[in-house]
Amino acid sequence: MNISVVGLGKLGAVLAGVMAERGHEVTGVDINPVFVEAINRGRAPVREPGLDQMIARNAARLRATTDVRQAVARTEITFVVVPTPSSPDATFSLQYVLNAAKPIALALAQKTAYHLVVISSTVMPGSTGGEIRALLERVSGRRCGPDFGLCYNPEFIALGSVIRDMSRPDMILIGESDARAGDLLESLYRTVCPNHPPVARMNFVNAELTKISVNTFVTTKISYANMLAEVCERVPGADAEVVANAIGLDSRIGRKYLQGALGYGGPCFPRDNKAFARFAHMRGVDATLARATDQVNSRQAERLGERVLQATAEGDRIAILGLSYKPDTEVVEESQAIMLARMLVRAGAKVAVYDPAAMENARRVLDGSVEYAPSMEACVHNAAAVVIATPWPQFKDLQPEKLTTGARRTVVFDWWRLLPRQDFEPVADYFACGEGAGGAPQASPLRVAASPE
Repeated sequence: MNISVVGLGKLGAVLAGVMAERGHEVTGVDINPVFVEAINRGRAPVREPGLDQMIARNAARLRATTDVRQAVARTEITFVVVPTPSSPDATFSLQYVLNAAKPIALALAQKTAYHLVVISSTVMPGSTGGEIRALLERVSGRRCGPDFGLCYNPEFIALGSVIRDMSRPDMILIGESDARAGDLLESLYRTVCPNHPPVARMNFVNAELTKISVNTFVTTKISYANMLAEVCERVPGADAEVVANAIGLDSRIGRKYLQGALGYGGPCFPRDNKAFARFAHMRGVDATLARATDQVNSRQAERLGERVLQATAEGDRIAILGLSYKPDTEVVEESQAIMLARMLVRAGAKVAVYDPAAMENARRVLDGSVEYAPSMEACVHNAAAVVIATPWPQFKDLQPEKLTTGARRTVVFDWWRLLPRQDFEPVADYFACGEGAGGAPQASPLRVAASPE
């Protein structure tokens, strides 16, 4: 198929690359000429593991332009993947979606062939069948359904694993104007996803609700795990990881995202949770659970910071390993590690930081308030406390002998449990998130006996 993708940011560029990888002809569109030039030179316009190689491999099937109307004119399906920033009231703004929809509609007015418009940006419930469809019909002079198709099709991805998440998703969510539009989009995905994911097709508003509900549910699970960890830390011998491993065996619960650590962050989880609560409130529903989830999450960095301050003295050097909101990305938006650094600085601590990818972005938000170490080893050198705040796999390589503070033992807060405790306890006071007072619990790790034949 001939496909156009409007918006070549962190999601749109990957979507364009994945579609081209599966043999489709793709035209990317962006108002940023730097992004357009990068695509046309066979390079990725944004950082995402594997994207540079994917775009280079498919340069013959992938081009880019700043002209939306031209791209729509020569393609059959147009994906809109532009930002929908949060408004002051926590709802999502449609400004960029509507700005993109207008030239798409002008192109539709000139086409006689059927064309499918797919909104992949996250929007508030009621938006696709409301303002977006109304603008497309008004400007194009054509009717949604008989003349062109419209679908809402958000992605469920995490930065750092976008290629995998788009290529092998758990499900495909389609909100459709009519069966013809849904059939066309489903048939496209059957060529794109080799894992044959289930396809959930429904009307617009149900799909819009599904999108923000998924993220709200996941954040609730994360906050529950962090609440459990806090409880376990106050019970001698308790271990939140042992408990989570056990309750995760229940098929109604599952183990994913059930880990006590720092809270969630990034460009999606926090705002989707707030948007769901706001949407419920606008309809007279008190979304108590969503609000409580956000409250638990908002205190995680401070909770860890208080532990660090209790274990150190004034003037001590504190090392924070990890600044991005998750591994394999440079994004620091709503990063718990950044919140932790700010809290410690406000308390008067000397803070050194290191991240494999996010140093430049961290400088923009932390300015000169912290020391920016050139390496993991330089960061932990002479640090009274070391905090693993983001679970980058590189931090597993930290060696105990790198912890040098003279006569005092270093305090290690391994908040993602990356390090082998037995290697560090001889030289450091080791603490893991969710472990009860008195150090390592005496109970054996969870062992699951095989079911009898």
